[in-house]
Amino acid sequence: RTFDTEERITVENKQIVEEGSTFIINPYDEFAIEEALRLREQHGGIVTVVTLGNQNAEKELRTALAMGADQAVLLCVPSGVSPGPDVTAATIADYLRTKEVDIILAGNASIDGGSGQVGPRVAQALQVPCVTSVVKIEISNDQAIVTQDVEGNSVVVQTTLPLVITCQQGLNEPRYPSLPGIMKAKKKPLEVVEIIPENQTASQVERLEVFLPAGKLPVQILSGSMNEQISALTEIIQKAGVTS
Repeated sequence: RTFDTEERITVENKQIVEEGSTFIINPYDEFAIEEALRLREQHGGIVTVVTLGNQNAEKELRTALAMGADQAVLLCVPSGVSPGPDVTAATIADYLRTKEVDIILAGNASIDGGSGQVGPRVAQALQVPCVTSVVKIEISNDQAIVTQDVEGNSVVVQTTLPLVITCQQGLNEPRYPSLPGIMKAKKKPLEVVEIIPENQTASQVERLEVFLPAGKLPVQILSGSMNEQISALTEIIQKAGVTS
């Protein structure tokens, strides 16, 4: 669950003000949901969406159910509790450890925190292979061939299931919830598991400060001939005291 990408963020007392803000499914997690639905269409199985958050996260889980997921699980923490990626991953792994899972698909990163740690940490906790930034997945029996985006290049990895994959833009195009899907989502199972993350105070991640990016500098359009523009630009640079 993240802020809408179009949302205007307000920070007060080093905290993001959530009241009145619009929230959505993290866009990278939408790629994960879509790919899970496609794998189910090809191979069968059940798609379960899992998130850790407060009671408000039920809305995003219902959206995932409306997209076509079969069931949802909310690992519910008290309002105001915001576990770091280490505690989040440990809590999710504890839940998944009790389940039979073939493949775990996660977003490559969240658009708010952006740590990209939860998926790999879950894999480490469960002691299963992990491939990050994936843009193509092929599954055959208990084998997986995945294409990983690496700084604009591609690496093809062959591995075995169970497997954790973090999904990158380009993997697919997430579907929109249909009206029948929205109606069906109301009747699909959504399990709420009350969680108070253990060792929360011992998290390895400490948030030191939250602040908005610096405002953009004013733009000045230079006119005239090329020589006149160069002369004007040189004068502006000299006045600004910029040196090479």
